[in-house]
Amino acid sequence: MSSLTDIHSHILPFMDDGADSVEMSIHMLEIMKEQGVERVVATPHFYPHKEKNVKSFLEKRQNSYEKLMSSDPPISDILLGAEVSVEKDISDLENINLLAIQNTDLFLFELQYKSFSDWMLEEIDNISTAYKLTSVIAHIHRYIPFYTKPDFEKVLQSDSVFQVNAEAFGNFRESHFVKKLIKNDFPLAFGSDSHNLSDRKPNWSLLKKKLNQSEIDKAMALFESHLK
Repeated sequence: MSSLTDIHSHILPFMDDGADSVEMSIHMLEIMKEQGVERVVATPHFYPHKEKNVKSFLEKRQNSYEKLMSSDPPISDILLGAEVSVEKDISDLENINLLAIQNTDLFLFELQYKSFSDWMLEEIDNISTAYKLTSVIAHIHRYIPFYTKPDFEKVLQSDSVFQVNAEAFGNFRESHFVKKLIKNDFPLAFGSDSHNLSDRKPNWSLLKKKLNQSEIDKAMALFESHLK
């Protein structure tokens, strides 16, 4: 059986609007472990317009990771990645490929929370094609208020994996949308997108309550098929 993997989390301390201390990181991982999570992908936000460059971001991420690991976290199988905001000309950034999820060919993209434009998918395709990566669209259900049906058709026709947050199953409209994705056999990955211990804490219990085990297993197997 595949390991239960949280593909989207903000558990690294001092990186973004996620965990603000090592203690918070440890507590978040303790909750994940209690909920059955065995592997975590740490995906701090990467906003191109805010970062000096990719290399400096990676140095900061490594320092954060080392602080966490020196505290003996309850889940030690942590892969490093990033949640990369899709901005114009991002595909031209030097070393952008180094933000792919560690030991995989997966690259997590966050679309913008505004009206859809074709250039967004063009940037994603440029990166995926140039570096032979598989794009993962973060929390696909969150774009419902911003995208029209034709917009979603374009996104869903892209050669991507679609990541779903556990929170989607607490919202009727988003849950219905995700269930349609499952019914139509779209490639999915699941994550908590957890940021803290309050309003955005790890919530795998909700996801496991709302999905059949076979649906979860299928997503886990898909992730593991991309491990190198």
